[in-house]
Amino acid sequence: MSKQIFDNKGEIYAKYRPSYPKSLFNYLQYKHDLNSNSKIADIGSGTGIFSKCLSEYCNTIYAVEPNEDMRNAAKKIISNYHNIIPINGTAENTTLSNKSVDFITAAQSFHWFDRQIFKTECKRILKQNGKVILIWNCRDENDDIVLSIDNINRKYCSDFSGSTNGMRGEKTKNDFSNFFLDQYEIKLFENHLEFNEECFIGWHLSASYCPNSNESTYFPYINELKNFFNSHCQNGKIIIPNYTKLYIGNI
Repeated sequence: MSKQIFDNKGEIYAKYRPSYPKSLFNYLQYKHDLNSNSKIADIGSGTGIFSKCLSEYCNTIYAVEPNEDMRNAAKKIISNYHNIIPINGTAENTTLSNKSVDFITAAQSFHWFDRQIFKTECKRILKQNGKVILIWNCRDENDDIVLSIDNINRKYCSDFSGSTNGMRGEKTKNDFSNFFLDQYEIKLFENHLEFNEECFIGWHLSASYCPNSNESTYFPYINELKNFFNSHCQNGKIIIPNYTKLYIGNI
């Protein structure tokens, strides 16, 4: 992953990216023993959205993020969270100590990593029997609203690759058999997204594939998103069918 890919997106990412459902954390508590003693490395932590969620359930979160803009935005968000420690590091070189964490999480970030080098780093920093947790917010690709938004993104965003978001729409990247050891668990959690117009536009501006403001497609893209919102909203809101997908296992 290039450290620069999210340059100048820290504040907008922090403000408009969706969070994660409470049911996911309840599941990790009761099924996988996430608890108040757990130490977690949240890799590619961005602006700290997932780290902040984790802080309620565990002892320490090392929020590892290589992009300075994202890390600075995170520091503002997590300044009141005593158990979140921002780390300037990468997935492939976290700078964390050997055998120091019980869980490794990657929320909306694993697709940017060098998979095999990251796996080696996970083995180094995980305690015995520690687990890796991969998480994505994924839109329902079969929903008409999602399909229509996809078409707008394809029209104006040259880097857009599909509404599976971070999973990039590539079926082979959704197979983690060469990452996890033996069987790994897959779990879905409902997490529909509700936006007003400002948040709907901001959500799209936070994406890595969004054109820059100096590109010719930028303002036509924003205008078409606004028109779409106004034609589909009800009482000033639009709901995007979405679920949070979790993969968990040993490596």
